[in-house]
Amino acid sequence: MKTRKVPMRRCVGCREMKEKRQLMRVVRNNEGQIFVDPTGKKNGRGAYICRNMDCFAKARKAKSLSHEFSCEIPEEVYDEIMKQLEGYVEK
Repeated sequence: MKTRKVPMRRCVGCREMKEKRQLMRVVRNNEGQIFVDPTGKKNGRGAYICRNMDCFAKARKAKSLSHEFSCEIPEEVYDEIMKQLEGYVEK
């Protein structure tokens, strides 16, 4: 049997390649809305971030999401990402 290829994505915080399932996806859709995509299937430009607070802090400080999406990221989006990460860490 063939082994399936595992999709790899780069974290915007630490810049490491990891399996897509290990990362959280943030999406900017055609209307310019930016939100967390828990399913990983929403339409739009996606950026991935590790599910730990260190990578999130690096990405926030370096404004990596702003560079990925070529626009300013509102604080509400960062707050939503932080809530998602805290929920994941508690599990």
